[in-house]
Amino acid sequence: MTPSTRKSIWALVAGVLFTIVVTTLVDILLHVVHVFPPMGQPLDDRLSAIALSYRIPITIAGAYLTAKLAPARPMKHAMILGFVGTLLGIAGIAATWNKGLGPSWYPIALAVLAIPQCWAGGRLYELLASSRARGGTDSA
Repeated sequence: MTPSTRKSIWALVAGVLFTIVVTTLVDILLHVVHVFPPMGQPLDDRLSAIALSYRIPITIAGAYLTAKLAPARPMKHAMILGFVGTLLGIAGIAATWNKGLGPSWYPIALAVLAIPQCWAGGRLYELLASSRARGGTDSA
């Protein structure tokens, strides 16, 4: 395995781990402060919308991290992360469907939004990297 391949794999693993760890920590915090019901109880539509609302920027940040760590072609790496997220989302749909774990739209939204979120994270990285390369201070 070449060093570049290892860096590519690490960039993708880092994005996945960042997203999973940070969303899990926020989930736990919201359970602890009683915004969410006790662990094991399903979320309703409102609470699922709250969960989705913080998963979106966290996933964008995970894709940004993947793009930043990529040895080359940062957007390609971010989009691969989006594809991985879509596959994980589809697995989540299959694992939770009709099990009474919450609204059925929620795992569907996670799967559908994975690619656009990762595109946004990759694009944000490209814009900021381009601005830095031009010597600008604008944050795009």
